[in-house]
Amino acid sequence: MPEYLMAAGCALAVVAIAAVLTRRARRAADDGDPGGPTVGHSGAMISALFLIAFAIAIVVPWTTADAARLNTYAESQAIAEASWAAARIPDPDGQAVRNRLLDYAKFVKDTEWALMAEGRLSPEGWWRLEDIRRTVAGLDPRGQEAQDARAEVLQRVGDISAARRQRAMDAATTPPRGLLVITVLTGLAVTVLPLLGGARPRGMALAPLALMAAMLGAGVYLTMDISRVFTGALAVRPDAFVGVLSELQRISWSG
Repeated sequence: MPEYLMAAGCALAVVAIAAVLTRRARRAADDGDPGGPTVGHSGAMISALFLIAFAIAIVVPWTTADAARLNTYAESQAIAEASWAAARIPDPDGQAVRNRLLDYAKFVKDTEWALMAEGRLSPEGWWRLEDIRRTVAGLDPRGQEAQDARAEVLQRVGDISAARRQRAMDAATTPPRGLLVITVLTGLAVTVLPLLGGARPRGMALAPLALMAAMLGAGVYLTMDISRVFTGALAVRPDAFVGVLSELQRISWSG
């Protein structure tokens, strides 16, 4: 933030120096017209800056949410594949692994998802995964097929852990704070610029100004509402884990 303030201060200094030099170099005309070149040029540039910041503040969370949604399906698919592989391990060991995978998926859907709206994951989820890994690593099933199934389950648990780490990053990801600040400031500047330029709207002229202010306010609120992936208008829902829970139950019955 100090860097942004320093950049703004430098820009103001440049404007002040340019104004002084222009007055000394030649006779400059006063510009007090609300529709004059000064207000017109400033309004166009501020509007352009607001549109750029607003577009970035919308596009970045949108793309992040899409990637996070795909990652939840990748994690749920890895859980399903691990359970299918565990079904080839003789019971009761195979059933114990499948039960742990089912409990992990339920935990993510029912308990951990609410925490992700705050930008964090529960440590218990990592403990559950480590418990599954240790359980599978400690198995010594007989037969080549069972040994291959055990190796595949370990590989799938590694895939689940990788997807979980990515989910943790997605939950904590937000647009740069400075971008949101710029969006708010430029939105306010666009709203009040005609008044600062000396315009005094009356009667029906207030209607478009009020409408613009309302729409800008809604747009700025939207940028803040979607700043986190697992909450707000673009929130990623636990649909992937809802689907995998049904599949895990089918695997349990068929196993």
